[in-house]
Amino acid sequence: MDPVNPKAAETGSSAASSRSLSKPGASWPDGYGRLIFDSVDSTLSEAARRASELTGPTWILAQEQTAARGRRGRSWATPRGNFAATLMLRHGEEPSSAALRSFVASLALRRAFVATTRDESAFALKWPNDVLLNGGKVAGILLESIGDHLAIGIGVNLAHAPGADQVEANALRPVSLAGETGVTVTPTAFLDVLAKEYAELEQQFRTYSFAPIRTAWLAHAARLGEQIVARTMKDETRGVFEDVDTMGNLILRTPKGRVSITAADVFF
Repeated sequence: MDPVNPKAAETGSSAASSRSLSKPGASWPDGYGRLIFDSVDSTLSEAARRASELTGPTWILAQEQTAARGRRGRSWATPRGNFAATLMLRHGEEPSSAALRSFVASLALRRAFVATTRDESAFALKWPNDVLLNGGKVAGILLESIGDHLAIGIGVNLAHAPGADQVEANALRPVSLAGETGVTVTPTAFLDVLAKEYAELEQQFRTYSFAPIRTAWLAHAARLGEQIVARTMKDETRGVFEDVDTMGNLILRTPKGRVSITAADVFF
């Protein structure tokens, strides 16, 4: 399928063009649109192409991605059975405030996982944008600014996990939801759950700002109070994970004092 103009099942302004794709569940949040594609290069790229058409918050889901991308330009393919979606939000916020949506999204993901598996203890949150399952990475988040939209890209290993040779050295082992829990769920069914959870947390964020999101995130933070390594392209900082501040920065306690880190890859 041509990734620039794929056929889609759409809810909202356009009629569905594929009978094989499900309609949103009864709990689908009011005010949110949904586009479902069979195959695209990247849901983030598709979101950028369609930004001018979107009149409200819209989820864009693909059953397959052929040229997905992650932090620092890393690329991978998303096989069928895994979850690949981007939420497009129109915003007029400062970049620092918009970036806090990674915490909103990761909390929503954790809540969706718990709702799907009924397991409260298996899922943890890794700063700045990953969700862990039994200590392995099961989901990741990437934020991009597209004009006056914020694009929240989300990838979840629902059915398949990459091999160890597909991740960088010292990275956490990739895991899948099915492989770790035995629970199988389709991407469209998972989207129904995630969209509901995200909408509730987005409303909380808009009403009360970051404080309650930060508290909830820290309650499920991986390795809080333990030594970790934060690595950028230029250097690395080793210290005890002490906090996440009111701007979402990672706070490490090091021999030289407390260090605030805005962006980095974290290693355990």
